[in-house]
Amino acid sequence: MGSPLRVLHVVVNMNRGGAETLIMNLYRNIDRSKVQFDFLTCKPGAFDDEIRKMGGKIHRIPYVSEVGHFKYMRELDQFFLGHKYYKIVHSHMDKMSGIVLRSAKKAGLPIRISHSHNTQSEGGLPARTYKWMAGKLIIPNSTSFFACSNYAAKWLFNKKSGLTRILKNGIEYDKFSYSSEVRKQVRKELQLNQNNFVLGHVGRFAHQKNHSFLIDVFADFCKVNENAVLLLVGDGPLRKDIEKKVSGLHLDKKVKFLGVRSDINRILQGLDVFVFPSLHEGLPVSLIEAQGAGLPCFISDQVSPEVDLGMNLVEFVSINEKSLWRDKLERMPLSDTSRRSFKEPFKAKGYDITATALEIEAFYLTVAG
Repeated sequence: MGSPLRVLHVVVNMNRGGAETLIMNLYRNIDRSKVQFDFLTCKPGAFDDEIRKMGGKIHRIPYVSEVGHFKYMRELDQFFLGHKYYKIVHSHMDKMSGIVLRSAKKAGLPIRISHSHNTQSEGGLPARTYKWMAGKLIIPNSTSFFACSNYAAKWLFNKKSGLTRILKNGIEYDKFSYSSEVRKQVRKELQLNQNNFVLGHVGRFAHQKNHSFLIDVFADFCKVNENAVLLLVGDGPLRKDIEKKVSGLHLDKKVKFLGVRSDINRILQGLDVFVFPSLHEGLPVSLIEAQGAGLPCFISDQVSPEVDLGMNLVEFVSINEKSLWRDKLERMPLSDTSRRSFKEPFKAKGYDITATALEIEAFYLTVAG
């Protein structure tokens, strides 16, 4: 048997974000004797050691925000000219994929995939303008289009969205399936008692995730439920601001900042409800994971309806009305939620990672000839 096909994935870093989690779920479940993943990144990431252990190579160049536009262009051009042996480059940089794939095309890399994981660009006006211009380069420089949802496809690919392959954000379901024993362990570890009603959120502390809104809702909810606790998993630029807000509202003992965790599957077992008031999303892996754990989910009406897997767990709530969130939380039963296995619905909807991994593996091997 010959060497495996090496596919180059382009990301800023391999930290525990939604797109990166999907890539790692795929990587762990593809046949690595047939397909290997390598990575072009700009910064160190939490998954780097695991990638190397699985046989992946990690290349690194500085990001545009560190070196400026022209130096970043030169770095990309030099990299692709020096690595022409890659048949497939799969870019997960949203609008910035335009710049990446233009360099790959100039160097003659034949298969160039742009993958949309979002529905809006982050940053201030200059950053968003720059990304908008970069996005104009996607259509002429891509050979294939992927997206996590139809909303994400329309946002990034516009008139070409009809040609987009929707790749489901699959998860390793068995790791998330509800366990009452794990629930007890987690609540003990986090010093939560039987009477605590535990809300949880998983996401980077960034504007998109709307943490400030969530803290306001939680502060209101605490007035009617003195046993409420909020677990916040993740890190990011706005974490200190949110910690300061929590302290100012005297909620320090009720809000637990858990940081970046590698055991999200366990943490979800200890929750009673998952809250997710994002301003925009493609199709968040964290919401697929929460449903995998059998959790009721109150989520923003700005999230794609495709995220609801039809298991009667998801309720969309307007982010323009904080009182609605509090009222819905107030009406939830305060005892352990009755949670069951959803493996069959997951498989039927295509969100079991085994199916997603087989699909992407087949695609890579087919287009590479």
